[in-house]
Amino acid sequence: MRGAKPQHIVPASSPVRGPLDPPDWLSEDARAEWERVAPILIEERRTLTMTDVATLANYCVAVGRAAEAERVISSEGMIYHSKTGPKKHPAVAISSDAQTQARLLAGELGLTPVSRSRPAARGAADDGQDDLFGMGD
Repeated sequence: MRGAKPQHIVPASSPVRGPLDPPDWLSEDARAEWERVAPILIEERRTLTMTDVATLANYCVAVGRAAEAERVISSEGMIYHSKTGPKKHPAVAISSDAQTQARLLAGELGLTPVSRSRPAARGAADDGQDDLFGMGD
């Protein structure tokens, strides 16, 4: 995740060119995140390719899982009492893991302020295409 990230789709990388239905297996929370983010990536930024769809789905799953875990924590608390004493509720670890995954995947998709602020990896080609190997004409 280090180094410059391209800001535009590389030619011949199968960009998504229209509305994309979320997978049927997404939870309600994950589906809501898909419906919020997919149009931004497809229509506004035009950065989503067919190879990125699984990353988008995984990002949405992570956001949905974090939301579900937070609802459990809100209703049951962060601590539960076992036979051996107070313990951290398992939903706390689930929420933390899901938030970490969502943050990492959001960066991959260009959904974080930091990932959007990185300069594009651009060559000196006059046609605006990335010069990936530094071997301009």
